[in-house]
Amino acid sequence: MRYLKYLVTGGAGFIGSNLCRELIRQEHNVGIIDNFSTGKSKNMPKEALHLGYNIAEVLEKCTINFDGIFHLGMPSSTPLYDENPFLVGEIARDAIAILEYVKHKKCKLVYASTSNLYLGNNTPWSEDMPIYVKTYYTEARYYLERLTQLYLELYKVKSTGLRFFSVYGPGEESKGPFANVISQMLWAKRKGEFFSIYGTGKQTRDSIFVTDIVDGLILAMDRNIGGTYNLGTGKSNSFNDIASLVGCKVQYIPNPLVNYVDFQIADTWSAETLLGFKAKVSLEEGIERLNNSLTD
Repeated sequence: MRYLKYLVTGGAGFIGSNLCRELIRQEHNVGIIDNFSTGKSKNMPKEALHLGYNIAEVLEKCTINFDGIFHLGMPSSTPLYDENPFLVGEIARDAIAILEYVKHKKCKLVYASTSNLYLGNNTPWSEDMPIYVKTYYTEARYYLERLTQLYLELYKVKSTGLRFFSVYGPGEESKGPFANVISQMLWAKRKGEFFSIYGTGKQTRDSIFVTDIVDGLILAMDRNIGGTYNLGTGKSNSFNDIASLVGCKVQYIPNPLVNYVDFQIADTWSAETLLGFKAKVSLEEGIERLNNSLTD
């Protein structure tokens, strides 16, 4: 096995830190760029090298020839963009900096997109569906996808985009109120508190465990076939069903959010057929693993 050098933007975040630990377990060298906006320095494996806080500034001066970049260092919650719309511009700036590095160094690129791009479409959500104007968050991720297509057309720079569905698992504490609903339900249960559900609880999520996401990221890097793929399970559960599995007490409140995701489920055909990805962890197993990872 050839041991490689990887850059992980957002390596101190929830998904990024899980990815870094797996890459290091496989004995690869890992560099991290993270500004700790929703991540924490304590999440970073001690074997990883923190290169700095600003993606564009670090890459402009970077002399390391990375074999691949995993670009996860972007805010991943709609309210963060609603509070600061200028994040859209920051996403574009960082994307161009990464694509310029990839162009010159001729390394691989895998980046995180989002299933929220499908808002306004009926489920199940497939990669060929139209993208509607809905939120700053989805515009930022769609712009990222469009930029990768531009670099493919102009410079033959190939990259792989992964549209994450509802990711949960160990290490979400730093995300606080922006953490996955499953994590928040478990936290509420441990505190003996009620978890507030918007509406009736019939809204659904395609919940995918973080180790499956990590497997998908590494698979996409290894395969390097390009394109955009859903990373989900192809199964969906209501909030009521999830709360029942978690065993938390719930209360129902009016939904204050615009463009709220009511129903979500991935069409996994492309990921399974073209990328060779299939989620392995069931919802029941994932909840048990997450619960066991929590400390009082």
